[in-house]
Amino acid sequence: MKARVITILDNPQSIESADRCIKSGAKWGVTVEKFRAITPADNPIMYAKKKGIPTENFVEKYSRFENCVSAFLSHHSLWEMCAKGDEEYLILEHDAIFTDMVRENMPYTMVANLGKPSYGKANRPGIGLGPLTSKPYFPGAHAYIVNPRGAKALVERATIDAGPTDIFLHINVFPWLQEVYPWPIEARDTFTTIQKTEGCLAKHNYNDQYKII
Repeated sequence: MKARVITILDNPQSIESADRCIKSGAKWGVTVEKFRAITPADNPIMYAKKKGIPTENFVEKYSRFENCVSAFLSHHSLWEMCAKGDEEYLILEHDAIFTDMVRENMPYTMVANLGKPSYGKANRPGIGLGPLTSKPYFPGAHAYIVNPRGAKALVERATIDAGPTDIFLHINVFPWLQEVYPWPIEARDTFTTIQKTEGCLAKHNYNDQYKII
């Protein structure tokens, strides 16, 4: 398994958070490496166009357009790498923290959420590996595992109706999405590089010190 934490390498807060993620993974026997995030400075709209990825669904009131596209493309880049190889990937965002062991050789089908919901209300799944239950879409895209077959499916679908990463990972589109409970990873965020204020209000960690950067 390759574990990668998406990190904005010219942002000290992102680097600090990613280092914390890496350290927490080591405590549970997981070696996590940084993966360079795509940012608005990389001209994500042109990048998406070259990949054949539509961007209309990224226009919404909760997130900043180019930032949201950039985040999706960061995940997409890891999907492409996974799809071309023969190893599964544990994909993490910089605010992810390991709170339990990630089981090796889980019998998931293609993609499984490992992250505790980071915003809004959620259902509690049954113990162990099962269908995606907490929400009909990923409850944040801060921690999930994907195998090459799943990654290929995500890459192919991205050319049809890509959107904000967590919403894109929806059971109406991918009915085989799964989830592990208790969630072994959670988001401990104190800032966002994607959301507007409207998108932060539902975050579980949002308070008057929360920063939009």
